[in-house]
Amino acid sequence: MSTTYFITGIDTDAGKTYCTSWLARHLAEQGQSVITQKFIQTGCDGYSEDIDAHRRLTGTGRLPEDDLGLTAPIIFTYPASAQLAARIDGRDIDLSIIDSAREELERRYDVVLVEGAGGLMVPITDNYFAIDYAADRHLPVYLVTNSRLGSINHTILSLEALSARGITLQGVLYNTYYDQDPEIAPDTRDFISRYVGRHFPGAQFLTVPTLSDK
Repeated sequence: MSTTYFITGIDTDAGKTYCTSWLARHLAEQGQSVITQKFIQTGCDGYSEDIDAHRRLTGTGRLPEDDLGLTAPIIFTYPASAQLAARIDGRDIDLSIIDSAREELERRYDVVLVEGAGGLMVPITDNYFAIDYAADRHLPVYLVTNSRLGSINHTILSLEALSARGITLQGVLYNTYYDQDPEIAPDTRDFISRYVGRHFPGAQFLTVPTLSDK
């Protein structure tokens, strides 16, 4: 049976694409067949930059499922939130298209990693957010965080939002790419790790090292 995880971040530049790629490699090294999907891609025309990055960073090259449109089923040209990008392109967001593509990937792979768009509260419509998609489909979540100033606040708010919706926190992915300050970085990592350990004892806390192209 396939398992699907939703990868989200504390904000739009937390490092979701990078951490999704690392997690895909990590799981593949454990012997599982893994594929990534981009929930909704904005700022591209006809292809997904994030999926291209996944393939480059995992070293797989382009996959047949990419050519079939299963890994980036909805793409908008304007680099904005999904609801704004859809309005600018004059199109509706049909979540059933994403669901159908994800379900096909689940038939083909052991693990599907769905990279979200922005953070949990990025709007899909005026009344529907990325967090709603994960909640409605009962998808466990990996939350990407880092050591930039403000990240503790953003992380705790995101974790509280997941808890309030009854969403399973599979794990926190701590992105070391932003570890610049020798005092702030380890303190941030340790603080978030302690918080997760206290409030989400079943969740993983994974430190994501620098991931270079193969």
